[in-house]
Amino acid sequence: MKFSCDKQFLCEAIVNVSKAVASNSTIPALEGIKVKVTPNQVELTGYNLEIGITTTLMAITEGEGEFVIDSRIFSEMTRKMSDDVIVFELNENMTVAISSGNTQCSITAMSAEEYPELPKVDTETAIKIPQGTLKSMISNTKYAVSTAEVKPIFTGELFDIENGSFSMVAMDGFRLAIRNESIAYTEKSYFVVPRKTLSELSSLIRDNDGERECNIYVNPKNVIFDINGYLIISRLLEGEFHNYKISIPSEYKTEIILNTKDFITSMERCSLLIDSKNKAPVKCTFENGEAHVECKTPLGEINDILPASVTGEPVTIGFNNKFALDALRASECDRIKIQLNGGMKVIKMLPVEGEDFIFLLMPIQLR
Repeated sequence: MKFSCDKQFLCEAIVNVSKAVASNSTIPALEGIKVKVTPNQVELTGYNLEIGITTTLMAITEGEGEFVIDSRIFSEMTRKMSDDVIVFELNENMTVAISSGNTQCSITAMSAEEYPELPKVDTETAIKIPQGTLKSMISNTKYAVSTAEVKPIFTGELFDIENGSFSMVAMDGFRLAIRNESIAYTEKSYFVVPRKTLSELSSLIRDNDGERECNIYVNPKNVIFDINGYLIISRLLEGEFHNYKISIPSEYKTEIILNTKDFITSMERCSLLIDSKNKAPVKCTFENGEAHVECKTPLGEINDILPASVTGEPVTIGFNNKFALDALRASECDRIKIQLNGGMKVIKMLPVEGEDFIFLLMPIQLR
């Protein structure tokens, strides 16, 4: 079995597929990339039993077959080849001979017999969404995904789709992030995708791919994202996701509109006085067209006054500086709207116009 293909395309494919290769597995084959050769094409697959990434390259081929090769050596050796075209030949003793220009080498391969099959998902019906929109939704909400395994369902993001409305939801028990979009898909679909899968998916979306579509296929256990010539296959998280809609306040007593950049800068100044040994809430008072931002720790004290539009009752509330900064940075808007119901109830952030995103975070009790 023999094949040759373009070095640049191959190197890029190896790097992307390697993201799903297992780093330490009881199945040795999963620590490598599976290479499958069929007429005129080569398929590369990385898989760690939770997420798989596969892609197909055009190639000049002789014969058919498959093998598994160490992902690190495969990547480095391919990248350091001297010519633009690389030739691979699998010998009977499971050695892969590699040649490019005046360079020749060989790498020991493994049989693909022990390489598990990727999960199958029906690809007849697709949920379609522009790649740029999907990447933006992930970017706006990923900060609120839980990193604790106490509740595994919260280590992923909910895809809540119904009647042409798509909400991506993340929460960790202290904060909640929702991004809303309209799509053409009208059926109901409700599933939770692991954080790692969404991170790898986002990394495969390039800046100039914004208008290209991502096709999503899902069944009760697995999801496939078809994007830019790659299939990302992932298990879904099991369990019951919190009914996030009941957590969203429908009314408010105070509404504040602030310049987002100014509020971020003020929070960053406060953060200079806060560390693991010196913890304190950021105290914010909203009244009379101003936001008074204060923080005091053994390291020092800061007082800021920012212009703000304040409607309703004056209020003083405590922010967790990190949670506030995560939400403000994720908003990606010039001005932010904050709605409050007193100093001890949930903080709601949203855009000045519409509800493309809704961020909720719990306040910190002030002494």
